[in-house]
Amino acid sequence: MLRLNNICKSYQMGEYTVHALRNVSLTVERGEFIAIIGTSGSGKSTLMHTIGLLDRPESGTYEIDGKDVTGLSDTQTARLRNRTIGFIFQQFNLLKRASALENVNLPLLYSGNTSAGHRGQKMLERVGLGDRMHHCPNELSGGQQQRVAIARALVNNPSIILADEPTGNLDSKSSKDIMGLFRTLHKQGLTVVLVTHDIEVAEHADRIITIRDGEIHEDRRNETPVVHEVSEEAALGLFQENAEKRSWLAVLREGTALTRQSLRALWNNKARTFLSALGILIGVAAVIAMVSLALGAKASMQEQLARLGSNLLSIRPSSRSTQGVRLQAGEISRMQLDDTAAVASQVPSVKRAAATLRGNVQLQYGSKNWATAATGVSSDYAPMRSEVPMIGRYITDEDITRRAQVAVIGMTPLRNLFGENENPVGKTIRVNRKSYEVIGVIPERGASAFGDQDDTIRIPITTAMYRLFGRRYIDGIDAEIDTVENIPQAQDDIQKLMSKRHSRDPAKQPFEIRNMADIQAALGSTTKIMSVLLASIAGISLIVGGIGIMNIMLVSVTERTREIGLRKAIGARRQDIMAQFLIEALAISLLGGLAGLGLGVGLSLGMANGAGWPMEISNLSIVVAFGFSVFIGIFFGLWPAMKASKLDPIEALRYE
Repeated sequence: MLRLNNICKSYQMGEYTVHALRNVSLTVERGEFIAIIGTSGSGKSTLMHTIGLLDRPESGTYEIDGKDVTGLSDTQTARLRNRTIGFIFQQFNLLKRASALENVNLPLLYSGNTSAGHRGQKMLERVGLGDRMHHCPNELSGGQQQRVAIARALVNNPSIILADEPTGNLDSKSSKDIMGLFRTLHKQGLTVVLVTHDIEVAEHADRIITIRDGEIHEDRRNETPVVHEVSEEAALGLFQENAEKRSWLAVLREGTALTRQSLRALWNNKARTFLSALGILIGVAAVIAMVSLALGAKASMQEQLARLGSNLLSIRPSSRSTQGVRLQAGEISRMQLDDTAAVASQVPSVKRAAATLRGNVQLQYGSKNWATAATGVSSDYAPMRSEVPMIGRYITDEDITRRAQVAVIGMTPLRNLFGENENPVGKTIRVNRKSYEVIGVIPERGASAFGDQDDTIRIPITTAMYRLFGRRYIDGIDAEIDTVENIPQAQDDIQKLMSKRHSRDPAKQPFEIRNMADIQAALGSTTKIMSVLLASIAGISLIVGGIGIMNIMLVSVTERTREIGLRKAIGARRQDIMAQFLIEALAISLLGGLAGLGLGVGLSLGMANGAGWPMEISNLSIVVAFGFSVFIGIFFGLWPAMKASKLDPIEALRYE
């Protein structure tokens, strides 16, 4: 069954080289019961680890069933350890926070037999622990823990059992019971190889090999082995089922089992898991809150710009210098009311145009009065400046034709003249001692850098010119262009039209045209930079959280080195170990990400409702923040997972 030819193994201890095995040759037949005996440091454990594929020889060949296994890959040796070899360790190497049944079923996880959970239960029953299968190792005696280790070694129906000092930590009665179990296993056809330094234990075997200074000193048959009978209930029956093929269903079961184990590991270290997830939680919450704040500020700014006008050109008389004296705008060239109709009709890209005329007035209602600014406007002014009244109506073409004495008032005059509860529509106020009917209320805009935008009233442009201010000209024209792309061409067309109408020299430009789109673009660029800045700051929080996950996972790898060694010894492949640690990192990220989503949305709503800040929660920011948190978990969990998967099983088992 096993053949070792000239196996050599040495270790470097500082400046010295220790030769653990020196040209060891050994043959083990199927069904033998062998004891390897020797003093501490003789090389017996190294020989056991070499036979069990936990350690690789430096030279020589090792064959199992006629096949050389010294050059197999890690995955192939892991499969052999899982399917062919059952390990029983001196220190038991049971998972402390897993039950006896979970410990016994552990090899099934790495063999694709996760559906065969009944095996572990039956094995525990046959080693006399049917009533203790749900107890953790700290609730079991030394003999009971060793029985759990034996049941775990047998659960995958191995061909050979390797036991390292199986009675070293047991009392005499437990030792006899354990050796009786080994004898029963041998009778049922299993090959048993045990390592011991106790000659009395070795006398239970049929063949005794003595090793000294890394060499086989004696290999003899034991004609009178010691036999301890065990009860029929404790006799172990071997399973003959074939291992389940690794179909997609088996892979799914294995993945589910790995996920369950990973989540249990996180649950067993709740404080550490919470602290790891806290960094991701803060990062995700910060991303959502900061992006919501930036989007809210952008929306608020766009609203303010919409009130100024969308795609607007503002046409105003230019101011000129004459003999060193700077004249007021409109002193040289004045705009007429019919210029508005000309701009609207003769420039193709102009959707609508509205004339304006401004002045200061005194308002009076009953015993209350208020000084404010009045603007004479055309009927198209409301849609251009987003001034459609919240109550009442706006100025119409009929009001302009009749020079009607009507007014649309802002919120500030409304509060100061009518208070908070009185409806002003239909009431009469006095504007510079003349009666005007209030026909509507302008929507509230709030204060800006230019003052209180709500402290104003609107009246028909003709009423402002001929009845209120006594002027025959207007202050300016606002023209709305159909698309942003047409603004430059429209600006040139309007300039040419106004020069033609008001100047004999076409080269002169008596009017200034201000482009509102430039202001919008500048403010939009500023908002974009602010959004990127805030998102970057929040993203740094996510990266810091990912580094925290990496640190915690590295600590976890160090703390669980022996556990990793155990898992590899019973058949875990590199990808199994890596998958488990990646699942843990991903679970931490998902936990932190989900909690961060709730916190981020809560903060955004709290700032919007409580502090009154402009907030706009973006579904995209939620998806991106959550997706990035998952990526962070995988990215920063990859190194610890790779480190864990590359641990040498024998070195990991020796780690203290």
